[in-house]
Amino acid sequence: MIPSIDPKPPGKRLIKRMSTRTKWMILAPCGLLIFSFGLTVLSEAAHQRRTGVPTQVWVVLGLYSLALINGGLIMFGEALRFRILLDVRRETRRSMRQLARKISIKAAGKHKPGKKAKSPTKTD
Repeated sequence: MIPSIDPKPPGKRLIKRMSTRTKWMILAPCGLLIFSFGLTVLSEAAHQRRTGVPTQVWVVLGLYSLALINGGLIMFGEALRFRILLDVRRETRRSMRQLARKISIKAAGKHKPGKKAKSPTKTD
């Protein structure tokens, strides 16, 4: 008997269940850390180039730093995307509440029991 295997990676469900705020709070600092580590590795590669280390060593370090810098920027960009999504949702909810409040106030003003509108032609 062959067991059924879930085709999705194990962390996919976990990430899908995370809130947008949690994703933003995880991705932003991680992206910045990876970006800064990539800059550090780049400076080390430049230092090794100047000190006369064989070309293969500093080229590999430079490529590694390039991958780290780009990965950090991509992660930070995703974090910004989640943050913008949070802000847009908040503004949408706020405007929907204000609109609902305006509609309920107008509806309540039209149907006030006990007060009748006076006829403009009648005088007391």
